[in-house]
Amino acid sequence: MLYRTAGQFKTSYHADHALFPVRQDAILLGFILLLAFVVFPLTASEFTFRAMLIPVLIYALAALGLNILTGYAGQLSLGTGAFMGVGAYACYKLTSIFPELNIVLAIALSGFFSAAVGVAFGLPSLRIKGFYLAIATLAAQFFLVWLFEKWAWLYNYSASGAIQVPNIDMFGVTVAGPNATAIVQYYFVLCVVCLVTWFAINITRGRIGRIWKSVRDMDIAAELVGINLMKAKLSAFAVSSYIVGISGALFVFLWRGAAEPVLFDIPLSFRVLFIAIIGGLGSILGNYLGAILIVALPVVISALPSALGIPIASATVEHLNTMIVGALIIVFLIVEPHGLARFWAIIREKLIMWPFPH
Repeated sequence: MLYRTAGQFKTSYHADHALFPVRQDAILLGFILLLAFVVFPLTASEFTFRAMLIPVLIYALAALGLNILTGYAGQLSLGTGAFMGVGAYACYKLTSIFPELNIVLAIALSGFFSAAVGVAFGLPSLRIKGFYLAIATLAAQFFLVWLFEKWAWLYNYSASGAIQVPNIDMFGVTVAGPNATAIVQYYFVLCVVCLVTWFAINITRGRIGRIWKSVRDMDIAAELVGINLMKAKLSAFAVSSYIVGISGALFVFLWRGAAEPVLFDIPLSFRVLFIAIIGGLGSILGNYLGAILIVALPVVISALPSALGIPIASATVEHLNTMIVGALIIVFLIVEPHGLARFWAIIREKLIMWPFPH
């Protein structure tokens, strides 16, 4: 079968804990990267870039940030949308104050502003946890969106209250703004997402990741064996908010092109949370699987009836999407709480052990 492991021997501890313990995993990743960097750009249309590929990558990155906090460190958060807004507004102000600043550097720096705000609102996690911490982050959500609306300096005193992304060039190519092409923005987002994912994989597999998991599983026992809970929790909030802030900057500058404060309201936080739950908490792969499902679902629902000759209103499509997503969350919480990532792990294990039934 595809995952036959005959002849693949592990002769050291390092080999047994390698990122790709099975050679086929590396081949599969290479195939996916080939599709992402070569096949999709050559075959995808403008609509596919704008409606599918770019939003899937951005939502997956936001879910990755949330997953580090909730899936790996066990700290509940309902303020992801607001932290995305911090990254977006920070990037907007950086590009406004320093118009010659490189867009890559502006996006990277915007993540630090989001990380600082995340750490500030993560301080209650030192005393409370669970449902009470979720309420604290929900309060951060409402406060930050209110701040985006009332602090006119953030949107340069615009009469509309919205931020507009100007044309931004890098090495003579327009990467953001009205004149930017979809394929350029796709490649930009893809490179950033790949780099951040590589960083997330390494940090979650290392010492810091093990500390987060120990705090998630039993924080009292972790403290008894010498883990500093304050550093562990606040570092999780910092890393998570940094990644979420980068995704927020990409969300506005490389996809939307403009944004109002209401864009970062509670529905965005819930959407990212749904992606993390359906994809699988505590999994890097699950963020991408969940984002593909959540982003592709409305497109399929709206396109399938018309392809079959069945008229359907846009409002009906929105209602169907909401109902199906809600049903999927219930199904995954009951059938497989670890989400789509666990389904893939089961399929992979079956392929490795085939033809044996156990």
